[in-house]
Amino acid sequence: MARHSYKVLKRSVGKALHLYDMIADGDRLTVGISGGADSLTMLWFLKDRLARVPIHYEIFAVYVDPGFEDGFSDALACYCDGMGTPLRVEHTDYGLLSHSDHNRENPCFLCSRLRRKRLFEVADELGCRKLVLGHNKDDIIETLFLNICYAGEISTMLPVQPLFGGDFSVIRPLAFSDEEMIRRFATDMAFPEFINSCPSAASSKRAEIKAMLETLYRSNRKIKGNIFRAMSRVKPDYLLQPGPQKNALRSPDSVSRSMHG
Repeated sequence: MARHSYKVLKRSVGKALHLYDMIADGDRLTVGISGGADSLTMLWFLKDRLARVPIHYEIFAVYVDPGFEDGFSDALACYCDGMGTPLRVEHTDYGLLSHSDHNRENPCFLCSRLRRKRLFEVADELGCRKLVLGHNKDDIIETLFLNICYAGEISTMLPVQPLFGGDFSVIRPLAFSDEEMIRRFATDMAFPEFINSCPSAASSKRAEIKAMLETLYRSNRKIKGNIFRAMSRVKPDYLLQPGPQKNALRSPDSVSRSMHG
């Protein structure tokens, strides 16, 4: 194991887990596995941590197969078995449906929504109150810009996101971890590379935002950290406030008449 990447990620994962009190003794965790470096790294650290902390939790790894040809679910399940964590594979047609003529939405948005919904359902079946996802610091920054550019709002993913009245939570232990360090760790650990066969993988809106941000990062290495810190240093008084409702607006003449009876 390369000590540098391990030490850096151990520190960032530990910071996220402790700052947000993500995992408690006795927790049953549904861990969403995608086959990418993020989810495999997250699974590895969750298992590694079990041997080092005075609490116990159970891990249930789940992969939602979107149904594309040349899928890798069998190979991924075999690898997870080798790690000592059986993988539950949910076979679906979500990817095909999202790219069909019946879908007028962004295919990535619909596919992601359907896969997330299925993960919630599986978590409920397993009696898990927490879903663990492998989104990292770069994902959180990219989501901020995606929502600004394409949803017209300032929002992003949270390290801990309570749902359904607080009865369920999504947790993201890699929230403070840089994508580059995760990739380095995956290489150091010789994690296999599972190729995403989605036709939109290289041309999604997220890929466009990522390319834009990479250009900014190359111009100044402090920009990424500044953007990430800015999301927790919001000054509402210096943001535009929602204007009055359209039907509440009245012409100057009507205001004048109401003032003078």
